[in-house]
Amino acid sequence: MPLSSLLDLLRLFKRAGITVWLDGGWGVDALLQRQTRPHADVDIIPRVADVPKLLDLLGPLGFVLRKGQPPHVFVLGNQSGLELDIHAVIFDEQGNAIHRMENGDTWLFQAEAFTGRGILGGLTVHCLSPAAQVQCHAQGYAPTEKDLRDMELLAERFKIQLPPLLRRPDPSRSGAA
Repeated sequence: MPLSSLLDLLRLFKRAGITVWLDGGWGVDALLQRQTRPHADVDIIPRVADVPKLLDLLGPLGFVLRKGQPPHVFVLGNQSGLELDIHAVIFDEQGNAIHRMENGDTWLFQAEAFTGRGILGGLTVHCLSPAAQVQCHAQGYAPTEKDLRDMELLAERFKIQLPPLLRRPDPSRSGAA
């Protein structure tokens, strides 16, 4: 997804009163305040209550359901190749958020996860905090090369200790005796 398209969408959401937090690659780039690599899609976290409004807003722009089932976890795409991976949440009174995953399990985000702020193309955006990004990337799937690179950039910039799953093997420890 080109940065210009992402910024257009974020401005559209803001005008409509829909708050979204960036997650995944664009969320990392927002925290780093620069685009570090190309992105095929954007991962966003809206409130479950905003999903109907989000769908109404994106429908006229040609976005259709590609995968999943609203309101919790689904993917929207349009004929131009833009894709939004949506992970909606419900906030509790303390600011924690519950996300119902595709398999029906729930994921609890602590309130601090939603304190991230970043900058993309001069626009200040909401995103998951650096620690929440690391936590999300360390759960449920084997990280890819781009995931490892994203996490290394976050660790370097924010002085975060990465869990073993998100660390590359140390070549100096590879059994050469």
